[in-house]
Amino acid sequence: MKRKRTYARRTRQALSIMGKLIRIGRMERGMTAQELADRAGISRTTLHNIEKGAPGVEIGTVFEAASLAGVPLFENDETALSAENARLAEKLTLLPKSVRTSRTEVDDDF
Repeated sequence: MKRKRTYARRTRQALSIMGKLIRIGRMERGMTAQELADRAGISRTTLHNIEKGAPGVEIGTVFEAASLAGVPLFENDETALSAENARLAEKLTLLPKSVRTSRTEVDDDF
């Protein structure tokens, strides 16, 4: 039997906020739900799920709908976005390739 996925309250709130921002952006641009769905290459039902904050929609699909509706995700400036992406890639190269749990116990009994 498949277990139902649960989400933290903050996650559900963030999804709800993103959905509302997408709906507001769409409406402010005078786009119908069908027009945005068509531009995003998704069904009207999927857009409805995004706008109501349903957690099952792929993140790339949500980001595409947000972008088309004019909802800023990170940075609107392409140069700044590229610079941030490069900075994060550099930071990742400095971190270990994987994280493992420690096998040795730390003796902190003083």
